[in-house]
Amino acid sequence: MSTAVETTLESAANEPEANKLFRMVMRHQGSDLHLKVGLSPAMRLSGVLRQMQLPPLSEADMERLMFPLLNPRQREILEETGGIDFAHIIFDTGGVETRFRVNLFRQRGRLSLVARRVNSNIPTFEGLGLPPVLGEIASHDQGIVILAGVTGSGKSTTIAAMLQYVNARERCHVVTIEDPIEFTFTDDKCIINQREVGIDVIDWDTALKHAVRQDPDIILVGEMRDRDTFSAAMHAAETGHLVFGTIHASSAPSTISRILDLFPKDMHSAMRQNLAFNLKAIVAQKLLRTTKQWAEERKQSRVPLVEIMRMNPTVQKLILTEEDIKLAQAIRLGKEEGMVDFTESLRQLVVAETIERATAFEVAPNPESLRMALKGIILPEAGIL
Repeated sequence: MSTAVETTLESAANEPEANKLFRMVMRHQGSDLHLKVGLSPAMRLSGVLRQMQLPPLSEADMERLMFPLLNPRQREILEETGGIDFAHIIFDTGGVETRFRVNLFRQRGRLSLVARRVNSNIPTFEGLGLPPVLGEIASHDQGIVILAGVTGSGKSTTIAAMLQYVNARERCHVVTIEDPIEFTFTDDKCIINQREVGIDVIDWDTALKHAVRQDPDIILVGEMRDRDTFSAAMHAAETGHLVFGTIHASSAPSTISRILDLFPKDMHSAMRQNLAFNLKAIVAQKLLRTTKQWAEERKQSRVPLVEIMRMNPTVQKLILTEEDIKLAQAIRLGKEEGMVDFTESLRQLVVAETIERATAFEVAPNPESLRMALKGIILPEAGIL
């Protein structure tokens, strides 16, 4: 590494050299750190990637910066699988921690890193700009609640806010299975045990088997990335637990087909039965840039856009009869039950001057419907039964 970079990254005593880069992200209130051989370090500010004024990183630079962050087991996983997820913690002078969710991986034989800064303070629904109906959803006795969205859409933060809502109000046992742990909870009304895959337990399957024997009321299973994970989550819901999980899907209705895609065709009918009777809600989420004024006043550069589908007799019937195409209409008709679609959420954010109109139209699933909604024109719904 050049002398300029070495000087910039001069580390504090007993602290990894890479921490200087993490601290730069913290100082500038960035959300992500990106490191790649051949490029200068970059951070994401208000949703936009920006290069730091530092020389490009060499392969030797990356190895020297990254390897001290790994314990022997993590180094072994990296070499065996080509990638590793872990949490990296930075402490300030007052001992307050900032956590980063890190993915270190090889691309074209060289190391690259993407790290997401996670707020150590668990925000409230109001602080995030989320509807209070999420409190009702988090208070179910049993069933499954799914957070849908792409990577970086704020799903983990929303789940943390929901669990914290329960933690402040109900006496129950919460078990989380995470890879890695992102938010750390302080026991309030609840007893909360957080297990990190690779550190506290060897793998997801083992953790899930253990979880149902640990007298939990609520289980967070993290990302439901395959058939086995979803089946285990569904089994836990069927046996009287409230289960939270995340999945990659673009909307609440499309989440149903995304789940079914995990299973062979001959299992779809049975899975629809399971979903109809155990699913409590799907919350689909995206993050949008806020207006400049909102960002300055609220210190919040991005706000969640949510679509909420709750289970009611109409939604249940549509899932059972394979009429998923009508689920969007059912969401619009479920306003009194706290349901909301992306178009209505966009309208509310624009009216509140939280986001710019241009931003809303960029992501609107149906720009014409949004244009009419902003004019106060609501089209009558056709019958869906």
